[in-house]
Amino acid sequence: MPENAAGQPEPAAFRAALDAIRSASLRSELVFSEIPSPGRDLAPFSVALAADVTPARHDSDSELATGRFILLYDPSSPESWGGVFRVVCYAQAPIETDIGLDSYLAGVSWSWLVDALRARGARYTAESGTATRIISTGFGELAAQGDGAQIELRASWTPLDAHNITAHVEGWGELLCMLAGLPPAFEGVSVLAARRERT
Repeated sequence: MPENAAGQPEPAAFRAALDAIRSASLRSELVFSEIPSPGRDLAPFSVALAADVTPARHDSDSELATGRFILLYDPSSPESWGGVFRVVCYAQAPIETDIGLDSYLAGVSWSWLVDALRARGARYTAESGTATRIISTGFGELAAQGDGAQIELRASWTPLDAHNITAHVEGWGELLCMLAGLPPAFEGVSVLAARRERT
């Protein structure tokens, strides 16, 4: 029977969640892989995924959008979680500088996550997160890069449907594609026009 780093056997519920994650159907524009999980610092059991919107360079984050998805499992059901599972995710994408200055961008990116999870049928509670707009200007040897902007979204939530973890992974994948400027795979979501940072 598989064990965690502390030698504890993986509970059946966690093994079922692993199977669900590995059977997720992510969009063809995504390249994803399982990466080392954070270990026991956050929970006794965890699994982590990395994904990049293609084209992505080998051993390098995508220039379009990149992200991480971590599923934590703690059979003690921490009070702050309100359940035995907790999702922690990250998504980042470059954007046009003028779009990065838009105060509405943070709220729009959060709504995209909510919409993507809803469209996949993912149910959750105790959601929290931050959306950060980053504006940068190059100096010295980086002056030729000029101004740039990024949007970063960090979020966590407690799945209410442990039997359907697949929906949560697929919703996260959909968010990455939307941040990269790709049309959503479902109706009712607007796309910011001409958002990509041109090189």
